[in-house]
Amino acid sequence: MSKRLALSQQALSKVPEVTLLFWIIKILATTLGETGGDAVSMSLKLGYLVGTAIFAVIFIIAVFAQVSAKEFHPLLYWTTIVATTTVGTTLADFADRSLGIGYAGGTTILFALLMASLFVWHRTMGSVAVNTVNSPKAETFYWVTIMFSQTLGTALGDWTADTAGLGYSGGIVVFSAMLAIIALAYYRTTISRTALFWAAFILTRPLGAVVGDFLDKPVSKGGLELSRYSASAMLLILMLLCIFIFAQRPAKQGH
Repeated sequence: MSKRLALSQQALSKVPEVTLLFWIIKILATTLGETGGDAVSMSLKLGYLVGTAIFAVIFIIAVFAQVSAKEFHPLLYWTTIVATTTVGTTLADFADRSLGIGYAGGTTILFALLMASLFVWHRTMGSVAVNTVNSPKAETFYWVTIMFSQTLGTALGDWTADTAGLGYSGGIVVFSAMLAIIALAYYRTTISRTALFWAAFILTRPLGAVVGDFLDKPVSKGGLELSRYSASAMLLILMLLCIFIFAQRPAKQGH
């Protein structure tokens, strides 16, 4: 393969290379999704259904822009990630609380939807690896799967912190430990890198959910009781600093 063709294939990638920076921004984005989603649905008192409708529109617009783009744009990519995590926050809260499904029921349904999305994606495209996301169809599967994973993560985080009685700090410890185990498996085992990626991607969402709740929930419930608006602004600034200061490259494409 010529160098020019290799570079051309790499340019088709519109998702970032998976590095430490990727995971740092991902955790910031998922935490922002929690505080931002709660700010709209709870602080503005719009409710989970209206909040979900608002963020669903933003999500659809962001995904359309991302899929339509001709090359990788870090700001657009991470805007779309934040859109998936905010709609995931309000959608999970609507299902768990407003519909009365509960955390266990919501987590089970969302896990089934996520597995179904990955299954259909794999059957259709032959792979769910990030380095094969190089066509509009693959990108569509990618973003639908991410949306389900973000929604599942919200329900799982709330279930762990509330129903399981671990609290927000306990949830942070549990999910951080699970991510550390995945990192260890990445460097010390031959387990599928694709499987480890999606496991880590899913688990960063409940970590973000419990961190977000830890920041803005009342002190009496184990939180810091920060304003949802100020917490969201702080997280957004940190994200933007990471995006603009540190260069991100598109993922190398595979077959």
